[in-house]
Amino acid sequence: MNFSQEIKESILTLRIAGDLIGEDSGTQLVGAVNDAVSHKVLTCIIDISELRYINSSGIGVLITILTKFRNKGGEVYLMNPSESVKKLLVITKLNAIFQVIKSEDEAVSKK
Repeated sequence: MNFSQEIKESILTLRIAGDLIGEDSGTQLVGAVNDAVSHKVLTCIIDISELRYINSSGIGVLITILTKFRNKGGEVYLMNPSESVKKLLVITKLNAIFQVIKSEDEAVSKK
């Protein structure tokens, strides 16, 4: 897994590519989230358009990120999931917990 992060206008954007299978990559993502939340960032957009595969540990990482933001009154948006990831979100019923968006502008308008 590769990821990049950017904070702009109090929005953390994480771009994840490859496979999200927890372990080290999950620790790095949660570390980036902890830093952002400590700097009063309350909105997170996770661009998962390049995410090929996610396992149960990866789902746990996404839920951890969501929990950290919501505990501070913030929100997490999943942007552009692939068809396979969309199916996984439906099967696990996570589509009812996460807000799925198509663009960063959509998250900004909901802020």
